[in-house]
Amino acid sequence: MLSTSKILHAVAITTGLLLASIASAAPPAGFDARVEKALKEHDVPGMAIAIVENGRIVQAKGYGVRRLGAPEAVDADTIFPTGSTGKAFTAAALAILVDEGKLGWDDKVIDHLPDFRMYDPWVTREMTVLDLLVHRSGLGLGAGDLLFIPRSSRSRSDIVRALRDLKPATSFRSNYAYDNILYIVAGEVIAAASGQDWESFIRERLFEPAGMTSSVSDEKDRFANPNRAQPHARLDPRLRGLGPQQVLPEREGLGQVGAPAGGLSSSANDLAHWLQVQLAQGALPDSDGKRLYSEASAQAMWTPQVPVPINAYPAPITDITPQFSSYALGWNVQDYRGVKVVQHGGAVFGVLTFIVMVPERNLGISLQINSEDVGVMRGLGYELLDHYLGFEPRDWVAAFDSWYQQRLDGGLAALQSAGKGARKASRPSLPATGYAGRYADAWYGPIEITERSGKLRIDFQRTPNMAGTLSHWQYDTFRTEWDDSSIEPAYATFALDAEGKVARMTMKPVSPLADFSYDYQDLLFTPRHEEQDEAHQ
Repeated sequence: MLSTSKILHAVAITTGLLLASIASAAPPAGFDARVEKALKEHDVPGMAIAIVENGRIVQAKGYGVRRLGAPEAVDADTIFPTGSTGKAFTAAALAILVDEGKLGWDDKVIDHLPDFRMYDPWVTREMTVLDLLVHRSGLGLGAGDLLFIPRSSRSRSDIVRALRDLKPATSFRSNYAYDNILYIVAGEVIAAASGQDWESFIRERLFEPAGMTSSVSDEKDRFANPNRAQPHARLDPRLRGLGPQQVLPEREGLGQVGAPAGGLSSSANDLAHWLQVQLAQGALPDSDGKRLYSEASAQAMWTPQVPVPINAYPAPITDITPQFSSYALGWNVQDYRGVKVVQHGGAVFGVLTFIVMVPERNLGISLQINSEDVGVMRGLGYELLDHYLGFEPRDWVAAFDSWYQQRLDGGLAALQSAGKGARKASRPSLPATGYAGRYADAWYGPIEITERSGKLRIDFQRTPNMAGTLSHWQYDTFRTEWDDSSIEPAYATFALDAEGKVARMTMKPVSPLADFSYDYQDLLFTPRHEEQDEAHQ
């Protein structure tokens, strides 16, 4: 008679053999042609895909070109900005320091960064290293992102300092709300505990041991590499995502200050090595037992910490709606059609990345694309998952096309409704000079509004090249038309005091589909006086 443990072991072996028999190590027949067809039909410049199974690199390959209209091809060593998939590297860097006894997941952040403060003093005292990684701080979605998006003149210590003025949206540890800013704090914790800056630590302690030879942690090294993908997007004045594909300014993105939240650049070959390490629970391939981090740390990084609310996707992509979803340490842990996956997406304006692993199949896939055509990237990703998991083949790219068109149609309808139904024929309360002046928000800092020949100009002074024209919309609301068309437009609304002078100015995105990192709605600008200027100098 078999013991319970032996029965479970036999079931596990049988399940593993069944899954192995379902899937093939090779990608689907004709997959290269499938990718090329999807790129051509969607006017996508280029893409890179890596597949790892059972510890072996099945594929690391590039498709298309690095820049629209240029001949240079994407290959397996072309580097792409990887966006928020880099959060897993920041988590892994912390895990290495945990293994070395230089910090603990439950250490208080303030013990490593004495100047660290949250808005609530109690939260300041209780915030742990682990709390920085799991999006339950009480901050709202994307709170503080305008400190470094689309770029910034600030240092990381400046951003840590600004946290104390960011008001929470919920109580501490009560809700999930995705943020970037606390990963920047995590980068500072790594520097404090290791004695190395975040860039050097990532390069020397993760990239080099893992054999990631083309990956970079500093954007100056990305710009020095000629084999890099250029960002592209569709920037129709009505709605981002419409119109022809165009090349974006290459420095559009998080900038170096935000790198611990998503500022790495990597290639298909290097992400294949990263997938090998992840799937091997920290063991380095072909290294005679050497590890990047311990198995205990590997398990900690994949252990769900916070439930993520599930919003069902509409038809025709309903099937990708998970039955459970959670956030671990730099990774989402959820299911795809009943199979557990560990995954994360990444977006730096004009470039997208998707990394997904199936632990029970010892399978990992990464996809990178140098445009914002999410349906092409995710669609091909799900087609690969279906192939390796033995599901019926499906044209997921077409399904995502339909979903995305519905989304764009809804956004256009909302904009048209706002323009026709909500906008009133009106005049501003003040002459243009009445709105001009210097203003400040508690966490963002200074902006300046100037009057030139009856027109108003706005300048976000801590964000280089974030300046534009304020055009009257209605009443005391103006629409901001940025000189850099890749920045999301915003409404700016002025409120007057009893004396008819501007008391405050608030903002909100024009587009209902604007990326959450344009958190204009969290800003509250008030007139800035000379003594405040002196205090900031």
